[in-house]
Amino acid sequence: MNFAPLPSVDAVSVPVGGLVLDVREHDEWAAGHVEGALHVPISDFAARVGEVTEAVADGRRAYVMCRVGGRSAQVTQYLVQQGIDAVNVEGGMQAWDAAGRPMVTDSGKDAYVL
Repeated sequence: MNFAPLPSVDAVSVPVGGLVLDVREHDEWAAGHVEGALHVPISDFAARVGEVTEAVADGRRAYVMCRVGGRSAQVTQYLVQQGIDAVNVEGGMQAWDAAGRPMVTDSGKDAYVL
């Protein structure tokens, strides 16, 4: 059986205003995240997949992100299998931070990658 390569992009290629789907857990999100990202922790994903499909119902691409790319790869693979335009962000939030892309917190404290 042949598997198609997982669609992926680097953090620099995620467009400003693109739909970022952050699948990290709550403590990781609280430490720092992409402003405007949709937060659906992988541990809640099965129960909340409807939120994701609703967010991409207009054909938007989902840029799936975790800390380094492993959990987001699993979610990206699932979404692609469902016919959703999704790509894994290589290197995750660590790559995002290293590229100097902006991060925010809900608390207003300095953002960092946990």
